[in-house]
Amino acid sequence: MRVLVVEDERRLAENIATALRDGPGFAVDLCHDGEDALLACDSVEYDLVVLDLMLPRLHGSQILRRLRNRGCATPVLILTAVSEVQNTINLLDLGADDYMTKPFDLGELVARTRALIRRGKGVKQTALVFGDLVLNSASQVVEAHGQVVELSPTEYRILEYLMHHPKKVVSKRELLEHLYDFTWEHHSNVVEAHVSNLRRKLRGALEYAVIENMRGRGYRLSSHDEAAL
Repeated sequence: MRVLVVEDERRLAENIATALRDGPGFAVDLCHDGEDALLACDSVEYDLVVLDLMLPRLHGSQILRRLRNRGCATPVLILTAVSEVQNTINLLDLGADDYMTKPFDLGELVARTRALIRRGKGVKQTALVFGDLVLNSASQVVEAHGQVVELSPTEYRILEYLMHHPKKVVSKRELLEHLYDFTWEHHSNVVEAHVSNLRRKLRGALEYAVIENMRGRGYRLSSHDEAAL
């Protein structure tokens, strides 16, 4: 998943980014002022925006209002130093999906980001299921036929993204953009190797190719019946 963190306190922004990269393995982009944040949202389809309110050049509430006025439905988690009830009501009315009052626990922030991304994709449970394949996003454990499949962090993230988009053909570029931050071009030559290793591991566990290589188009998950055709 790809997350935008908008926070002008650079040390806090880096701490949040590190927690999101090291924990759930999200790709994280950073912006330190409001106008840059809007430009980033225009150029990238994010899975979540973590948005501070007190920002240079453009206030966080203005960013939120403009995103919602444009029809952007990306989940937004607000970071605020103000805890008054009316302030919270105003933020929720503007379209915020959740908020946290500073100072906050990074572990709780990570848990909330996971929940918001699942909700944004219409997934209410921590487990993603596709046929005989089960991915638990809380424990980051993958099982096939009830047996644990050992995956590398990148292989796990590829599978998680595909399972969030079952039956959809996911292009190589889309996969790269959601696996990595703005340096994704540097990883373009290795993603095919990661997908190949992932396909091999899952095929060994399931005895059929659950990830279909759509030549020239990308990848998609296929069921046992489809793989048998």
